[in-house]
Amino acid sequence: MGEENIKKLDGANMDIDLATPEDKISWKQDKCPWNEAEGTGEHKCAVKNVSICEYFCGIEYPDFVKCCYPHQNPNDK
Repeated sequence: MGEENIKKLDGANMDIDLATPEDKISWKQDKCPWNEAEGTGEHKCAVKNVSICEYFCGIEYPDFVKCCYPHQNPNDK
């Protein structure tokens, strides 16, 4: 398991929340694959001072969230 299972999701706003409704932002943003699979909006990549999603694999310049859903995070040891 490795980089081939990591998706790059466009549109991170560095609050790192891919569950923001499209009508509330002015830029293109991919949908969270975990939220899409479950038909929900509750999963967030990272919430400041609260949590980081188990599938969050980092940020790639300029504003891509790296996500490994539904695979195990290769960064998790």
